[in-house]
Amino acid sequence: MSAQLKPSSADDRLHQVFGVPVDDLYTAAVRSDASPALSRALELRSFLALAEAQVARVRDRVHEAMAADRDMDELFAEDLRMDAQWLEAALDARDGYRAALDDLLRTMPPPGQRARAVRTVQPTLATVLPSAARAPKGAGAARGRRL
Repeated sequence: MSAQLKPSSADDRLHQVFGVPVDDLYTAAVRSDASPALSRALELRSFLALAEAQVARVRDRVHEAMAADRDMDELFAEDLRMDAQWLEAALDARDGYRAALDDLLRTMPPPGQRARAVRTVQPTLATVLPSAARAPKGAGAARGRRL
């Protein structure tokens, strides 16, 4: 299943920010006039959806292994340790993607307004040294190697 089709915990927030459902956002993102912020937001949303699917998958596997009707002889501590490590990695990824998406949504220009490149003018300062302060002729010239 495509990440685009997987639900994510950010879908409602994306709908609020952009004013349209996530499915419509993916359609808008392929247009030539799509904002870079929309493309980045949807990319992060896709990563988040995959990470959340991993969390759910491990959670469900642990719940199944720990079910009351399961045979105790099928329960292995090493399997649970691996699942705990996998769950930790998936939760870290989910938290990272969620934080990155929140940061992007907080700092992006309002929808419909394209970000403009900001031109800054760097002032230049020209200084002319008095003739007495100039370096002597040949100063800084490479010297031949002494033997």
